[in-house]
Amino acid sequence: MKILMVCLGNICRSPLAHGILKQKVKDKQLNWIVESAGTGDWHIGEAPDRRAIAIAKKYGVDISGQRARHFQPAFFEEYDLIFVMDRQNFADVCAQADNKESLEKVQLFLADDIVPDPYFDDNLFDPVFQMIDKRCTEVIDKISKKKE
Repeated sequence: MKILMVCLGNICRSPLAHGILKQKVKDKQLNWIVESAGTGDWHIGEAPDRRAIAIAKKYGVDISGQRARHFQPAFFEEYDLIFVMDRQNFADVCAQADNKESLEKVQLFLADDIVPDPYFDDNLFDPVFQMIDKRCTEVIDKISKKKE
């Protein structure tokens, strides 16, 4: 299973989702690959936001080695699932799909809601971490059940 997490700049939400899910996958000894990217290209090559790194570290997840990447249409071939953090990311990623199979890989990370962007509000980093952490557990459970 190859999973891609996507947000706008690939420095806050998707690195958190990438790091949290990757840690949970490792803890459960699953043979999954988890990575992340952003729909915007402003931060390519940069580390995650210092506040995202700090909140992840607080809960035992190291995301400091990640580097921002820009979403590419080729990712539809590379990944089995593409989770996006909000509706604009969803629209931006889907606009790059050239077939139905690619579109079917794209899902809102929170099935019927969005992950708020904490970039402009320091107080959102902890609640966003908790929201992503809970959903990562659900994602593992859901995918694991499908494979049984």
